[in-house]
Amino acid sequence: MRSTFEYNIIVEDLIARYGDKTVLDGVNMKVRPSEVRVILGGSGCGKSTLLKHIIGLATPAGGKVELLGVDLASADEPDKDAVLGRVGMLFQGGALLNALTIHENVALPLREKTGLPGDVIDEMVAMKLALVGLSHAHDLTPPELSGGMKKRAALARAMAMDPAVLFADEPSAGLDPITAAALDELLISLKTQFGMSLVVVTHELASVETIADRVTMLDKGHVIAEGTLEEVKATPHPMVRAFFGREGEGEEEQRSVLQAFGSDGGRA
Repeated sequence: MRSTFEYNIIVEDLIARYGDKTVLDGVNMKVRPSEVRVILGGSGCGKSTLLKHIIGLATPAGGKVELLGVDLASADEPDKDAVLGRVGMLFQGGALLNALTIHENVALPLREKTGLPGDVIDEMVAMKLALVGLSHAHDLTPPELSGGMKKRAALARAMAMDPAVLFADEPSAGLDPITAAALDELLISLKTQFGMSLVVVTHELASVETIADRVTMLDKGHVIAEGTLEEVKATPHPMVRAFFGREGEGEEEQRSVLQAFGSDGGRA
């Protein structure tokens, strides 16, 4: 479903706190339709907190966030549900239900959130599985799939409702380079086909180079670099220089900075 908004996501002067701790301090970000926005940063920098505020799981201590034109922090439940029905989420571990077949996993949001007849849902599931190259796997269960197939099945489920915005948390984590590259190309093709925004949290440099239209890099709750990939690469901040392997960085300094990057494990 192609968006009619100039920006699908607007984050303005966002302040996020857990108790007395300020996790995000004055964060700004705007994401257009058909844009892949990559969010980078070390563990505890605020990436997960930013996502939680965008999808309304946390309330800002200051500033505001709009998702598809709606401020979820102040929206009533019907408006919030309507917006979240246009959002897909690709979780780091896939979050597939092992007791269900792949077909049943992908059908789950359609059965829970729509009143569509069963045969229509089955047809829609078949279409989504075909999009990710899993038409042959609809009767299999998640334990029967490889890591890459699980990620593609989870992507099919995230696409079930034809989202205007798709969030992906470390989509390439745990995959070999060839499988990760294939998943990156699949994300790009789906973005192009459906005109949706993608917000991707990743620390995989190869993925960033492949999929990013624009990049936002966080450090200690602040945006330290934002813009196109080339603009961000030109940023002189040490964290940015180390991540992108800029010449002139000492090996020990670069290693110490890069150790900060990786999965947040659900933290800030």
